[in-house]
Amino acid sequence: MISSDYLLELCNVFYSGQVESGSCIQRVAGSIKTGIILKDVSMAVHSGEVMAVLGSKGSGKKALLDVISRRAQGPVRGQILLNNHPMSLCLFQQRCAYVTHKCDFIPGLTVEQTLYYTPTKFSGYLKRSKVKQVMADLALSHVANRCIEDLTKSEYRRLMIGVQLIKDPVVLLLDEPTWDLDPLNTYLVVSILSNAAKKYGTAIILTMEKPRSDVFPFLERVLYLCLGDVVYTGGTRQMLEYFNAIGFPCPQLENPLMYYLCLSTVDRRSRERFMESNHQISALVEKFKIEGGIFRKTSTMTGPNHTSEHGIHSNKVPILLGKPGSFPTGWNIYLRLLSATLNFKKAGFRQLFLRLFFLPLFFFFLWIFYREMKDFQHTFITRSGLILNCLCGVYFIGIMNTVFMYPIYRTRYFQESQEGLYGGTLFLLTYNLVSIPFSFVSTIAATAIIYPLIANFNPLSEYIYFSLTLWACYIFSEQQTMAIMMTVKSDLTAAITSIYITGICITLGSGILRSIKGLQHWLFYLTYATQTRYASAFLNRKVFTNPLLNQALPYDEQHNCTSMNLIETSLLSGANDPYCRYASGQAFLTERYSRDPTDVIFSGILEEDFNIGVTFAFALGMIVFNLFMYLIPLPAFVKAKFRE
Repeated sequence: MISSDYLLELCNVFYSGQVESGSCIQRVAGSIKTGIILKDVSMAVHSGEVMAVLGSKGSGKKALLDVISRRAQGPVRGQILLNNHPMSLCLFQQRCAYVTHKCDFIPGLTVEQTLYYTPTKFSGYLKRSKVKQVMADLALSHVANRCIEDLTKSEYRRLMIGVQLIKDPVVLLLDEPTWDLDPLNTYLVVSILSNAAKKYGTAIILTMEKPRSDVFPFLERVLYLCLGDVVYTGGTRQMLEYFNAIGFPCPQLENPLMYYLCLSTVDRRSRERFMESNHQISALVEKFKIEGGIFRKTSTMTGPNHTSEHGIHSNKVPILLGKPGSFPTGWNIYLRLLSATLNFKKAGFRQLFLRLFFLPLFFFFLWIFYREMKDFQHTFITRSGLILNCLCGVYFIGIMNTVFMYPIYRTRYFQESQEGLYGGTLFLLTYNLVSIPFSFVSTIAATAIIYPLIANFNPLSEYIYFSLTLWACYIFSEQQTMAIMMTVKSDLTAAITSIYITGICITLGSGILRSIKGLQHWLFYLTYATQTRYASAFLNRKVFTNPLLNQALPYDEQHNCTSMNLIETSLLSGANDPYCRYASGQAFLTERYSRDPTDVIFSGILEEDFNIGVTFAFALGMIVFNLFMYLIPLPAFVKAKFRE
């Protein structure tokens, strides 16, 4: 990284935004209460320095980081400068980094893999060297081969920092990096950040709600916020001089960070205390505006690289390094997905089972229940039920697999896309490149288990067509669920919604649970918009035009159907055999699909090439639809719920 001197400045920044939570409907309607969150905030931090932003809950600490990172959704007034260069979203994404309070990594990956598969401008040997260096700096080398789900809180937090440090940022923002850590690990994290700041020349800004006294030596600067107002900003050691000069000396043996934090916090224990503390804080804010200018530009750092004069920075414009290419980034994400699936860890076995063995296992249970089928009249209904179970199996298992595996990748995508690493289209392409081949192998294996029960393998092409049709149904259900999960965070809600839609389509369009000829006209034409209509028609034709079923099958071992009339005669004259209902498989298909009793061919419904083509067209269309959906900008509050 270029460790030259950098200066980040905020000059008279005001920020208005949402001050209370609300429902999705309220946010869409714009009825959420808003107000001024940051009020005339000015601060400065140099490269190599660590600044702590201190304040109670609701003081505006996180809002300040969002403003600097250009993630704030409300109007922002004032200047945010990096070496006198306006901080844009593009500049921040390329030269700075943000460690959020919560970050979701992909289970099954080790610490080293998580760092290595983070998209950066480095590659090959340089990236491997950088990964080892960052692990050493963050005291993670001893857990390099440990899965991320087995890390302690402190190790996980340090990994979150490492994922951003590996990008070599000149400014690093951290939202509560020591939250919920014990004193020893709090000290460790802050000391590591201080060492990283000096080693890499990074300006580090972190928020803290309850600072401990032992981290005081590691903080060059401090910023106290109270309800968006600046109580003090400047060097930590100069802070003692400033408050002593205005009549608030820190008592001996007190933690100065915590003492002045309490001084900058509104006391809400009673109305009298609230009024008194609020008046005192207002006076402190006004006092600092008048007398705090000199403290704002000084810190404990000294030397030519940390002068308070602006002139040294005026000619130093941050260089836009550019983003990694789409192909290297996509390849990196693809390898990460494969590594998360093909590993010998618990999460890897789980994903491999869901992707490869879940569907064949279901079809194996179907084989157990249906293996005793006999070639009697009842086999028409039994085989129809088997086709229904095959369809339901590929549809619902496709939904369940997506609900179990997709959310963590979706969340990681939303978090990384906010950093400008890649877009939704590239994410979906790489995910599909992993998911679709696995689903193909799984469907081929599952069909091989059940196919001998319903047809024969001669010719082999019939088995392949049968498998491909089920595979297209699996892909469609998977993509449909992914489309729902783009805006629905709850896995259960997404699963129920997708299953409900699929269940309706199977009921109306398959012709199995209810014959198509019995539907009302508007429902009949509605089935043309469902994949199940074409997939089911193709599968039924493959099964019931089998030569074995093109004859009058006996009712059972004691009763045969040799006297049964042809299907046309039976339908027109109303003849009804007491034992036998179907003269052949063609008769069964006529009952399920023909709306005209005289139409025994109904080629428009059961035409094979057309049906398999449309079945795949639905699957491909849903893939393309998802790619376009991820190109459409979503409202910020929709994306935010997946990131935090």
